[in-house]
Amino acid sequence: MSLTQALKQKVTAAVETKKIADLQRDIANEPGNYHTTDHGVKVADTDNWASKYTYAPVLTDPSRSTPTFVRFSTVQGSRGSADTVRDVRGFAVKLYTDEGNWDIVGNNIPVFFIQDSIKFPDIIHAVKPEPKNEVPQGQSAHNNFWDFVGLQPESAHMVMWVMSDRGIPRSLRTMQGFGVNTYTLVNAAGERFFVKFHWIPELGVHSLMWDEALKIGGQDPDFHRKDLEEAIKNGAPAKWEFGIQVIPEANEHDFDFDILDATKVWPEDLIPVEILGEMVLNRTVDEYFTETEQVAFCTSHIVPGIGFSDDPLLQGRNFSYFDTQITRLGINWQELPINRPVCPVMNNHRDGAQRHRINPSNVNYWPNREHKFPPVPPSEGGYQDYAQKVQGIKQRVRGAKFQEHYNQAQLFYNSLTQIERNHLISAISFELSHCDDTVVYESYTKLLNNIDFELAKQVAINVGGVVPDKPARPNHGKSVPNLSQLYYKPKQPTIKSRRIAILVADGFNMVQVEGLRASFKAGGATTWVIGPRRGWIYPEGAVVGSGKGGVWADHHFEGQRSTTYDAFIIPGGAKHAQALADNGRTIHWVREAFGHCKPIGAICEGVAFLREAVMLPGVEYNTNLESDKVVNSYGVVTVGTVSAANFAADVLKIEQEQKGFVSNFAYELSKHRNWDRELDGLVSKVAF
Repeated sequence: MSLTQALKQKVTAAVETKKIADLQRDIANEPGNYHTTDHGVKVADTDNWASKYTYAPVLTDPSRSTPTFVRFSTVQGSRGSADTVRDVRGFAVKLYTDEGNWDIVGNNIPVFFIQDSIKFPDIIHAVKPEPKNEVPQGQSAHNNFWDFVGLQPESAHMVMWVMSDRGIPRSLRTMQGFGVNTYTLVNAAGERFFVKFHWIPELGVHSLMWDEALKIGGQDPDFHRKDLEEAIKNGAPAKWEFGIQVIPEANEHDFDFDILDATKVWPEDLIPVEILGEMVLNRTVDEYFTETEQVAFCTSHIVPGIGFSDDPLLQGRNFSYFDTQITRLGINWQELPINRPVCPVMNNHRDGAQRHRINPSNVNYWPNREHKFPPVPPSEGGYQDYAQKVQGIKQRVRGAKFQEHYNQAQLFYNSLTQIERNHLISAISFELSHCDDTVVYESYTKLLNNIDFELAKQVAINVGGVVPDKPARPNHGKSVPNLSQLYYKPKQPTIKSRRIAILVADGFNMVQVEGLRASFKAGGATTWVIGPRRGWIYPEGAVVGSGKGGVWADHHFEGQRSTTYDAFIIPGGAKHAQALADNGRTIHWVREAFGHCKPIGAICEGVAFLREAVMLPGVEYNTNLESDKVVNSYGVVTVGTVSAANFAADVLKIEQEQKGFVSNFAYELSKHRNWDRELDGLVSKVAF
């Protein structure tokens, strides 16, 4: 062999080796001789598919930590619509279990608009932009949506949830999650149970105010996604408790509602949530398109031990979601990196567009002469269907319990606090006031009278509907505490990941700002300096423009608005306070925050700025600039003086009746809002 030939052969071999190594990533290994689905679940029988259920290790093995991908989404708007619109939020969870992928395609609301999946195209067509002009985008305030739900009273319960504060969450991290549909579980003794899945946020359940949501939609339309990423990067990963509600099969018919009806909740006073574990989102994606955009969920993706009920909405979703993913991503969508299981996948599927996997086996069918990839007996982990006894007449009808639509809508409304009821009335009034078809808004105000007389009357007055003179049906008066989102408070008060804006101008008190930032950082909150310009802001005694010094302003007053922060503090400094008073934008910042019921703090001359320039109604202040007494009035926390020694002594304790400024302010911040301002009529006195 010549030298030239030898070199050529060596180069060719090197190239082939590199490519072969590259292809190895997609060559299907054969770790065992068994057959699986595309999402990795071992198949027990390739000839007979029935409804049998087995035990689920993912829910019972305390040593497991299961990788999880979660995609949050809005529903009504197209891709790119604002994060903060009033809408249902998708809460889809993919668990990469050792037995295969398990998808729970849920929402931040526990019920849905329809009972039967055959109506899915209708509700989606009705809520999406109207076909004649493709508007509105990102909101349900239009004739077609309210026309549909007015003619489908089964939607009444869901409409109440969406029009409540649940429809405008403060953060993706402060939403509850619900599996919505009824699934099944089976225990080791072969007993079947009906089950619903729940996620309860560590930080409590919090929402935006409607005015706030509207403004953020224009000011920062990506607010929720940025908020989630910011929290994770700042060491405050989003956390939820994961729990289940369980009903033994023998008790299926013990309730005055059908437990398979997706427009109904299982009241927790009857069926409590049992906590099984915790879900933590501690990292974001590396690339949005290949992960978040291409991730695909199917309600039909379950693992051994979990099964389907006869929930008619779920039954239809099991068909439609798989079909949707094929249309959206292609026949081999389950081979995409974000979708493929972490367990081995071995089946006889071949070919199709964008096929990744390379199968060296010469047989792609079962049974085969080589006895390759046979079904897996249930005793060895194969999926086993529950032997469900079925009897009766097969007919497309709704049972009597499926035809009752208002009891749980009443239960939800009755369970809300007064502030939540006020917001719900305002929300429905806003929506119906955007409907210009008389038939639509008059019809829906009549429907509301089946839920609550006062609710229907107030909405009808607000929107020009038909004001009822008596209830269409009596309100049963029942309530349960957990339907109010204010019921869900953190186990320990916390300010973790809350955003605190510190408003400054040249001449501010540096000791106070440094003390505040250090104290709140210790509590896990983030502080953001907002000034007249982005750059260095100089403290008392410093020469403006002299170079580095003071604090760096993260944003200027026109570059950010109050809506994207949870709370505000104005430190002392005479020159600084006067500069703030001379700036109409800063006055608007504080008045707007007051109107949105957010905590406001002020120290020394900052108190004078509040009292004399902002002039908040009904608020009491500490007017003695030499006093270290803290005054807390409607969530406005003021103090005359705070020294470095005060900050050192004021150890951050988030409890009521603490004496220090930092602890008082932190307690108000942990409550999220001071609703007394709105209930006592102070908010309506402020222009913002």
